[in-house]
Amino acid sequence: MSNSDIIAAHYAASDRGDLAGMLAPLGPETTWTEAAGFPYAGTYTGPDEVKEKVFGAIANDWDGYGFALGELADAGDTVIGIGTYQGTHRETGRSFTARVAHVWKFDGGKLASFEQIVDSAPVVKAMNASENR
Repeated sequence: MSNSDIIAAHYAASDRGDLAGMLAPLGPETTWTEAAGFPYAGTYTGPDEVKEKVFGAIANDWDGYGFALGELADAGDTVIGIGTYQGTHRETGRSFTARVAHVWKFDGGKLASFEQIVDSAPVVKAMNASENR
């Protein structure tokens, strides 16, 4: 299975709501970085920490949160997923869409890191009840 196939399987698992399938490529040393300015910003290590700090937090805060893949670029040891996030914040009832790129890096056939590059402003705005609509 190519690196691109591994990431395509991650996105397919995401589409069907399969968290275990989404976390399957991560090893205990894989780092996962959510962008500065994003509500869940930080770098987490291994599938358990990513499950709790990223996906658990998202599930707690959002309805219909998802990622729509537009393009998957295969550059060998680097795979880039480009698409759009969307969701509705549970507390504010406000929805958003935001463009995003995911940079997946492999080392020796294993996933070494994930980095999110995202337009965080629409996400933060949807979370802020005091923002003008």
